[in-house]
Amino acid sequence: MKQSIFEIKENISLCKNVMRMKLFGDTAAITAPGQFINIQLEGMYLRRPISVYDCDDECVTIIYKVVGKGTEAMSKMKIGEKLDVLTGLGNGYDTSVSGECVVVLGGGVGVPPLYMLTKQLISEGKKVSAILGFNTADEVFGEAEFAALGADVTVTTVDGSKGVKGFVTDALRDMDYTYFYTCGPEPMLKAVYKASKTEGQFSFEERMGCGFGACMGCTCETVTGYKRICKDGPVLLKEEILWKD
Repeated sequence: MKQSIFEIKENISLCKNVMRMKLFGDTAAITAPGQFINIQLEGMYLRRPISVYDCDDECVTIIYKVVGKGTEAMSKMKIGEKLDVLTGLGNGYDTSVSGECVVVLGGGVGVPPLYMLTKQLISEGKKVSAILGFNTADEVFGEAEFAALGADVTVTTVDGSKGVKGFVTDALRDMDYTYFYTCGPEPMLKAVYKASKTEGQFSFEERMGCGFGACMGCTCETVTGYKRICKDGPVLLKEEILWKD
């Protein structure tokens, strides 16, 4: 973990209530796809944890949905404003165990961390199929960007207004793959867990206090004991997940 000051270089709307922000600063602590950053906002007690969409030596890109006071405040920030950011949080995805034919599945704002993951998997010579799930066509983002990386992209929408009608699991059903990675709301993750045919990795969301394991506020029970989503996660292996009723 590292605390740094970042400068906003871009903050634009991608689609309905979804924004992309680029932050210029020290990204050295970000070492794996699936990690997140924690942003301090003026006048708000808790930092806002946001998944890393992409990063290079000088810039980290995040995609966030405007859903509350924190993200609403972020959406109004201008180029040149400074932010206090904790970077390099969470364990991230492990690509060494994936095999050669991989599926990544994202739902809504669970899509962003899969972009950097897909980039890494393809750089390792692996074939990647990306299933991006949304409610309606006006919420879709990332299709062209994932395709530009070389992924075979399928979009699903619940109302059928774009791509496959239904959920990500409807697109997954007839695919052949050696491994999968997923991120999204818990109902989607449960459905992927039941529908998947191989081992895989799940990225979870929990309300976080500190974001680096000190407060124990995001602790959850797994088959191997209690784990902190912010520190021991957010990525958990399929075989260690213990679903709540």
